[in-house]
Amino acid sequence: MARLGAFREPPGFGPVLFVVLSLPGVLAIAGTLSDILAGTRWFGADPVKEVEHYLGRWTLRLVLASLCVTPLRKLTGWSWLAKYRRTVGLFAFAYVTLHWIAYALLDVQLDWATLVTDLLDRPYIYLGMAALLILGALAATSTKGMMRRMGGRNWSRLHSLIYVAAVLGVVHFAMAQKKDITAPLEYGAVLAVLLGWRLVQWVRQRRPTLAAS
Repeated sequence: MARLGAFREPPGFGPVLFVVLSLPGVLAIAGTLSDILAGTRWFGADPVKEVEHYLGRWTLRLVLASLCVTPLRKLTGWSWLAKYRRTVGLFAFAYVTLHWIAYALLDVQLDWATLVTDLLDRPYIYLGMAALLILGALAATSTKGMMRRMGGRNWSRLHSLIYVAAVLGVVHFAMAQKKDITAPLEYGAVLAVLLGWRLVQWVRQRRPTLAAS
């Protein structure tokens, strides 16, 4: 563990991370435009639905990745990872925004009657909308300036809603699947491990306080 703790941030890690996190979005936009305008099949026979699901999956992956930063940092001693949690979180918000743009603009084509029908027939959309609003609030308050204005305690309380967004995302994904829910269960398992790790840490921190009382 001491050896891992001595590991310093690789040169150029920030720019490389930005490029890597941008690639799925660039591929989604380029592939969708190619499928719609040029008749290609990068996203299969139903490119609108597939790119919508593709962006949703990447949103969930990045939300879970942001939750991995703290345990990875504490287990390895790589404290420099902490500053990239915001980057990953902002990309998660960018992808959920693209996910909803694909749904509203390409899928229902801004037809409010169709949107209302979808909301009535597919209640899991409400869960996705709630996750979108939470991620939007977290993105808007992610700066150091907002942390100072809100105060550390209030800021931490608000940003703990990332756990709620993660749960909503997994349930939304599971409910959207008609048959095979293997992938949602896999994401759910990862989330359960991350939440379980945090629960164990919380219990360990509470033990001295309980013993003293």
